[in-house]
Amino acid sequence: MSLLTTNYLTPTGREEAWRFTPLKRLGGLHDGTAKVGERESLSLKSAAPGVKFERISRELAPSPADTDDVVIARVREGAHNVATLTIAANTEVAETITLSRSAHGLDSAEFSRVRIELGAHARATVIMENTGDAFLAEDVEFALAPGSNLTFVSLQEWNTGSTHLAKHHAIVDRDATFKSITVTVGGSLVRLLPSVEFIGQGASCELLGVYFATEGQFFEHRMFVDHKVPNAKSRVNYKGALAGQGAHTVWIGDVFIRAAAEGTDTYELNRNLLLSDGARADSVPNLEIETGEIVGAGHASTTGRFDDEQLFYLMSRGIELADARRLVVRGFFNEIVTEIGDVLIQDRLMARIDDELAKAAS
Repeated sequence: MSLLTTNYLTPTGREEAWRFTPLKRLGGLHDGTAKVGERESLSLKSAAPGVKFERISRELAPSPADTDDVVIARVREGAHNVATLTIAANTEVAETITLSRSAHGLDSAEFSRVRIELGAHARATVIMENTGDAFLAEDVEFALAPGSNLTFVSLQEWNTGSTHLAKHHAIVDRDATFKSITVTVGGSLVRLLPSVEFIGQGASCELLGVYFATEGQFFEHRMFVDHKVPNAKSRVNYKGALAGQGAHTVWIGDVFIRAAAEGTDTYELNRNLLLSDGARADSVPNLEIETGEIVGAGHASTTGRFDDEQLFYLMSRGIELADARRLVVRGFFNEIVTEIGDVLIQDRLMARIDDELAKAAS
């Protein structure tokens, strides 16, 4: 009997984890009816000394962290191998490591497992570029050894018909630093589950993200930060903009501070900008705290429309309304987009956002 048959039930939409997700748009990924093709679309675009990319049998890969998500469980059962990126201990990779995904169409789904490992005191930036047409379910796991430092940039620049469900889970050891920047500006339905598990003191993480949903698009981002050990630090900051009828975004932020996690320092923030009628943003920050011996813990969430004073200020100086809206949106996203640190990618993303904004206004 399979793991799924034993431990997992098909979501109905009444479960907390699925209550916002339009199950009918998942193409059967959640109930096992999706047609799955034999694809390996992810490849290494650029590398450097001390960096190794290979595919290994799932039987030889380390056991992944537990999951309560039925789609990820199906990926783990269905994916025959694991794409593994390894950065050797004490290696500092100056150039960005890029993983790119070849477009593969919408006729069948791909189940993809990815593992990114950093040895002790290794340091690297990894960018995963997702473009084109895709029907993708993916499990990405990060293992950060003591003292390592990883910046991971995930770019969802899909075409309009794509469906993408993924879990990004980082296991962060002593004095290691994990920084994630997630950008979602394309696709029909994108549901991402970034999570962090601290297993060593002195570890830290930043989960940053931007998303821009237009007519008919559904984007869901669910964070989970598990403070299991003392003296770890986490920051979460996601920003979203919506324009067009039926544009819908969901942001859920969960931080769990366990009884043993004294000295925890955490804060999560989500801000949403509504650019038109007919768009909907759901934002739910949560904190669960089992010890009072912490440095700090807080959260905030805001959803609102354009600041009329900002628009008036710009237009009073001769700037047309469309350009004023564009400048306000660019300013809203700029804080996080500039964290990517690659000017060409930053310019490309801002141009994509400009295009989406122009389409929504037409």
